[in-house]
Amino acid sequence: MLARRLFSRVPSTSAVRALSTTSPCRRTPSLADIEPNGAPAFDARQKKFREGVKEAQKAKEKQDSQSVTASSIASAGRAGGGGAPTAPDASNAGSSSSASSSSSPSYSFQQQVGDSQALGSLSTHTPESAREASQQQESSKRQGALSSLIYGTHEGQQMDQEIEKSFSQVLARGKYMHSIVFHTVKPDKVDEYVDLVGGWYPRVAKTEDHHVNLVGSWRTEVGDCDTFVHIWEYQRYQGYHASLHSIASHPDFPAFDKRLKQLITSKKTSLMQEFSFWPTTPPRTLGGLFELRSYTLNPGNLLEWETHWRKGLKARREVMEGVGAWFVQIGDLNTVHHLWQFANLEERKARREMSWGVEGWGDTVHKTVPLIQSMKSRVLVPMPWSPVA
Repeated sequence: MLARRLFSRVPSTSAVRALSTTSPCRRTPSLADIEPNGAPAFDARQKKFREGVKEAQKAKEKQDSQSVTASSIASAGRAGGGGAPTAPDASNAGSSSSASSSSSPSYSFQQQVGDSQALGSLSTHTPESAREASQQQESSKRQGALSSLIYGTHEGQQMDQEIEKSFSQVLARGKYMHSIVFHTVKPDKVDEYVDLVGGWYPRVAKTEDHHVNLVGSWRTEVGDCDTFVHIWEYQRYQGYHASLHSIASHPDFPAFDKRLKQLITSKKTSLMQEFSFWPTTPPRTLGGLFELRSYTLNPGNLLEWETHWRKGLKARREVMEGVGAWFVQIGDLNTVHHLWQFANLEERKARREMSWGVEGWGDTVHKTVPLIQSMKSRVLVPMPWSPVA
């Protein structure tokens, strides 16, 4: 069973998560609910969120540094022999572990950021030793005579490693995968759909055995109207399979599934990975609206797209608030989704225009436009239970 994860908790104190399994949402959120003059408040919440991310990252780096120092001192003591180790003794380690265990229900911002800046990833990451063991095991498979037949010469193996590095390390963070689900709802059933899904999805996200974290839920206001978008996070495909099995085995699932099918006209799901240079944001409440931009690329151009956007994102982030970026691996292939957050539509326009004044953004557009077959933009509003809102 997976450990605690980033999106598994939906705080009951947040105003945007007032919806519970026993208190249905009486009114579906809409674009009209967005405060037209809310940009200053949005900017203040954005600044606070970003400062919190930086502080959490510094705390994590300090903690890692102290752990390395303590480990080095302990190793030196053992190498010298005889002397008592200067690292914490067993009783201290036990009390520290107990304290950590007892405090786990309280979810701090530092825990949300986690390892490797963990913006939007599962809060518990695979230990470094486990990763190294996995890499060594994979490497051992490529040894011997059979390996020479399959992978060719030493130069060929190096080329294979470079290709593998390009896609598994540069392009994506392979430990996590996401699903994006589109529900097209019957116009006269929208409120009923919100009540149904709003009562079920938070339960799914809160249940540890379901191995899944809800990134967010939104309703399309401009674009495919009456279409709802949900993004979920899993730990690799194994987590996805485990989640499907666990949820389908829940005694309340058949009734939910039967009712859902009566409220929607279509459902589309794609499995995707986040780009390594753009980790998905942790839960936050900045307010405002969202824009989901979807790009269909010419086949074979994904890696080039990633190379240009890796540089361009730095320019965009100076003036815009990104939520995440993903590329589809199963479903609508050659598709990339970018999700942005703005105070309102006027701010969206202003921020996008400001991007052209940032060095590097014009070059990114110039080099990525030829890679695109088609593109689509949707304006979204968050649902009351959405962790990212």
